[in-house]
This record gives sequence, structure tokens and C-alpha cells, in this order.
Amino acid sequence: MTATQDQAAQDQTKGRLIRGGGFLIQESAPQDIYTPEDFDDTLRQIADTTETFVDREIMPVITDLENKKEGLNRALLQKAGELGLTAVEIPEEYDGLDLPKAASVIIAEKTSKAGGFGVTYGAHQSIGSLPTVYFGTPEQKAKYLPKLATAEMIAAYCLTEPSSGSDAQAAKTTAVLSEDGTHYVLNGSKMWISNGGIADLFTVFAQLKTPEGNKFSAFLVERAFEGVSTGAEEHKMGIRSSSTVVLRLDGVKVPVENLLGGVGAGAKIAFNILNVGRYKLGAGGVGGAKDALELSTKYALEREQFGQPIANFGAVQEKLANIAVRTYAVESALYRIVGLIDAAIAGGTDKLKAIEEYAVEASIIKVLGSELLDYAVDEGVQIHGGVGYSQEYAIERAYRDARINRIFEGTNEINRLLIPSMLLKRAMKGELPLMQAAQKLQAELLEFSFDEDDTETPLAHEAKVIANLKKLGLLVAGAAAMKYGPQIESRQEILMRVADIAMLAFASESALLRTRKLGSPELQVEMTQVYTYEAAEKAATLAREALGMIAEGDDLRVMLSAVKRFTKHDAVNTIRLRRHVTKAVLESRGYPAPRARA
Repeated sequence: MTATQDQAAQDQTKGRLIRGGGFLIQESAPQDIYTPEDFDDTLRQIADTTETFVDREIMPVITDLENKKEGLNRALLQKAGELGLTAVEIPEEYDGLDLPKAASVIIAEKTSKAGGFGVTYGAHQSIGSLPTVYFGTPEQKAKYLPKLATAEMIAAYCLTEPSSGSDAQAAKTTAVLSEDGTHYVLNGSKMWISNGGIADLFTVFAQLKTPEGNKFSAFLVERAFEGVSTGAEEHKMGIRSSSTVVLRLDGVKVPVENLLGGVGAGAKIAFNILNVGRYKLGAGGVGGAKDALELSTKYALEREQFGQPIANFGAVQEKLANIAVRTYAVESALYRIVGLIDAAIAGGTDKLKAIEEYAVEASIIKVLGSELLDYAVDEGVQIHGGVGYSQEYAIERAYRDARINRIFEGTNEINRLLIPSMLLKRAMKGELPLMQAAQKLQAELLEFSFDEDDTETPLAHEAKVIANLKKLGLLVAGAAAMKYGPQIESRQEILMRVADIAMLAFASESALLRTRKLGSPELQVEMTQVYTYEAAEKAATLAREALGMIAEGDDLRVMLSAVKRFTKHDAVNTIRLRRHVTKAVLESRGYPAPRARA
């Protein structure tokens, strides 16, 4: 545990550790957040080890992986196991390392440039192994975890079916207890199973038939069990090096001791494990964006047109700057979330409960990270021009590999709907005083004013803009909740706009807090300013669209006036700021890693 994490754990006892979703109504101080600059020697070593492993072992054989050379994925996973990379979240008593969650996020970030192999690794180490880590009995853990820790046994997670995707509990795979009570008989099929063609252990979700009705449950199913089979490898747009198949279960006899988490625990297992997958997927987005920026910067410096490198042209420079700015903000949000989880665990909270506490933030980083990556690779191809469409250039594979991330671990649309839904549920339970804050805000609208800055503190004005972005999210969410009540769940267009405003506020605030913690170095101040002002403009549009559906007449006019005041900001030359960012990108030949001001 780092010194920063230890301090955060102490702060929890003082009430300073913000609860999940609390960022909308509470303020954080720079010292309260965790950033990449806080990595201790162990985490830095993990980052270096993973990066070296990917560069030396994965990238030289990436073509063979894309062509699905038999046995290669398994061999590489086992090499990762020899380095301890597959054991990071497995308890020590089962031959694991049991490191902070930051370690697994770092690995997810560093393996992302490997595309499909990153999925292979994540499907095993994360969603494949963690169901047993968190929900297994002592006997199940003793039997499977030591082998999963070394990748001697490879894992897969089996939730999706031909007729059930986002609505996972509509699964039709069935499980029936045998008459003698010794085993369950499973029948059905699962599709889009990552690692399915190479896995030895499947976490399978099924409807367990009971006298009281179906109970959605999970089972540990070995490939060796009779009746287990897999289909041919899918021909996918991207992540081609990962194994993706249909899993078939034909009268499979699963010992009763392989029921995972108890009867009816399927939903709890599925959704908690997806929370983990979501923030790690966000980490992959950050890592992939950094890689795309590096590829694009290198090409822009080498490619000449009109007698000079295209990196000299403003149109190209702006693309590089935008990727760097967005990466900085999302990376800041990512490690802020992971720091909250690790601090809660260090403070005595059960690991699973700590992860569940920040489910809102996990969905946020999933969307932010996957859409950052899509933006980075798309602009990367554009910078490469025609050659970006050629398989001879790495950006082509990166572009294809990126697209799945907006679908994985719950589509981005589902996650956008989950963000306000989870916030409102917590408010209804009394866990977050969101409605009280929204009602207070409504009452204050007529008196609201944006005070002029009376200080030269760096980012003081931006801090006010961000505080008002939070208020804007509360305004729209509160107005929608009061108008529609329980029917708000059917107003998906409004909910998604609330989610987008909340995400913009969270990422902006994360960048600002990190920049201040670094001592407000000029480059990071500029990146924070660009992201914040762009966020304010986007949020204003989103709020106006949502409120136009919610309110009318004088109510609408008052609210639109508030939107204008909430998103007011200084006239800033963001083109000039982007040019400064580009200069740093070109000097670094990629993402300019922040350093604290001396």
C-alpha cells in the first residue's frame, strides 16, 4: 500500500473518503485523490514488468496471434503467470499475490496495446478468476485458485446467450438438481465467450429450477465434464487474437459442490464481477489511447508533405493535442476511482463491498475510457491517412480492436442508463442526499450568481466551472425525477444526458485535483483548462436538450437561464493552449507523462 493510500485509509475514519456517487454533492481536496504519480516502487515495477513482457513477448508474435496460431495464447498466458501477472488479485493462501487493485489496473492499461491478447489476459485474470476469488467456498478456492494463479488452468466467464445480452437474467440455460442430490444437470448454450476455445474452467450462469421457481445461479464448470463442447472460433472485426466461441452444455453433470455463491446468487455475482471488468476496461482505454497517440506522433514527425513533416500543420497538431488532453482527464478519473476502492479496502471494508460501493464510478470510467480510445484510434487513422487503412501499420489493428470496448461489460448505452439509475436508487435509500441537494438548488436558482474570481490561485475559475457542472447535473436530474417519478426509467434520452453531464464533471474535477496535487505545472494546467471548457460547452448543450423535454413556459426559461450561468467561463484561447500541449507531445513523442513541480 502506498503512503497516499495509507493516508486515504486514515481519512476514511474521519469521514473524508467520499462514498460512491458522492462526487456530485461533495468536494474533494487534491490530497484526497490517488494518481499515477503516487505509485510506489512495487507498482512501478509491475508497470515496467508488464510493459517489457508485452514488448518482448507479445508484439513480436502479434501476427501469429491474429492468425490464431494453436497453443500460442495459452503459452503466453503461462509466461505471464511465471511473472506473477495472473496472480495479482488471488489471495496469498492460494498462491496469489493479493496486491492492491491499482496493480491490476496498471496491468490492464499496459496490456491494452496487445489488443486481443489484452482481452485474453483480462478474461482469465479478471472476470474469469474473480468469481471464484470473491464467491468461492474454501474448497472451491483451494481446488482452482492455485492453478488459475499460474494460468495452468485458464478461465472464462459465460453470461451472454443468443437471446439474452444486456438483459442477462433472461438467460434460458437451465440447471436441474438430480434426484439423488449429488449434481446439477445443465443444458443450454452461451455465446461470445472470450477464452472459450482455450479455457479449462467456465463460470456459467443458468436458471436453476426449484419448487419456488427459477433461481438465477452460477456454476463452476470444467471443460473435462461430459457434455461440454465449444463451437468454431468466431471471425471478428477486431481482437482477432482472442478466442471467442459458443459454449454448449448438453446434459452436463456439475457436482453440487460446484454451485458458486449459493442458490440464486447469479445476479449478485454477475453484476459485481462486471463492475471490476468495467473499471479495468476503462484502464485499457487509457493505455490504448496512449499507444495510439505514440503511433500517430511518430508517424506525424516522419511523414512529410509540402516539404515538411505533417506534425508542423495545425490541423494535425490539434488532433494530437485533443488526444493528449482527453487521455489526461480520463487517466486522472481512472486512478481516482481505483484509489477510492483501495483506500476503502485498506480502511477495513470488504473488497467486494468496496468495489460495489463505487459501481457508479466504474460505469463512468468504462464509458469514458472506451470512448477515449475510439476517439484516439479514429484520429490516429486520420493522421496516418491512406496508410492508416493498411494492415502494415499498427494503427489499423488498434482501430479494429478498439470498437468492441463500447459493447463489452455492458454497452455504453446500458452503462449510461445505470449511472443515474444507481444514483437515484442510493438517494431513495438515504445513502446520498441527492434529492435534497437538487431541491435546494431549485430554490436557489433565482439568486444564483457566478462570483468573480478574487484570487490568482491556478485553476480557481475552472474549479468554479466544475462546481457548477455538478449543479447542472443535479438540476437536470432533479427536474426529471420530480416530473416523471418512477416513470423516469423510460425517459432514456434524458437519463443518458444526465449521465454525460455527470461524467464530464467527474473527469474535469479529477484532472483539476490531479493538477493541483502535482503543484499546478503549466502543461497540466493547460490540459485541465482545455478539457474543462470543452466539458462546459458540451454540458450546456446536453442540459438544454434535456430541459426542453422536461419543462416549459416560465419554468423552462428559469432553468435555461441557470444553464447559461452554470456554464459561464472565461474567454480563453484554447487553440493556443492546444499548441502548447502539442509541443509537449512532439517532444515526448507521445503522451507527456506528468511530473510533480519541484
